[in-house]
Amino acid sequence: MNDSPKPKGELTLRTLAMPGDANPAGDIFGGWVMAQMDLASGIRAAERARGRVVTAAVKEMAFELPVKIGDTLSVYTDIERVGRTSITLSVEAWAHRSRYNKMEKVTAGTFIMVALDDSGAPKPVPAE
Repeated sequence: MNDSPKPKGELTLRTLAMPGDANPAGDIFGGWVMAQMDLASGIRAAERARGRVVTAAVKEMAFELPVKIGDTLSVYTDIERVGRTSITLSVEAWAHRSRYNKMEKVTAGTFIMVALDDSGAPKPVPAE
């Protein structure tokens, strides 16, 4: 029976952790992982807003496990709330450790994105 935890949300981004993203011990920099999560948030929020979005805030983020060189990082996004101009997403980053054939959640956070018009001012998020 397989009762291991599963990612929450939609797979939005997959990328490979490379040596240039790591410290001398082979651990991937947390900032790199956070940047991938921010990219995924931007992709998902822009699709929902049908236009330009920017990151307004990142909340409640803690690293549970390291990402290692050679891991595939998968970022899952779940839209939790749509406000007038903002979109709040729950974001999870999972490392697929191919040499052990397992996936582990490495971190999660809440990202708040704001929809912008062509002049850079906040604009209402359209109805679905």
